[in-house]
Amino acid sequence: MHVPTNRTLINRRQLHAMIPLAERTIFNMEQRGEFPRRIVLTSRNVAWDLAEIEDWIEARKSSNIQAFCPGSRA
Repeated sequence: MHVPTNRTLINRRQLHAMIPLAERTIFNMEQRGEFPRRIVLTSRNVAWDLAEIEDWIEARKSSNIQAFCPGSRA
């Protein structure tokens, strides 16, 4: 039995307002399991679960991941 939940879905425009990464970067991260998966609504429309995106942002904030700067020395 499916238990309904109150989920908020966001579209591509809303996602990119929150996560300023290229579409291809997000897609690649999804494929590697490093980003919440999109939900296919129709053949031309996808969305993401807002709670999953917010959790991902919080996890990034609390991680020690350092951005790679081309040309810099480690």
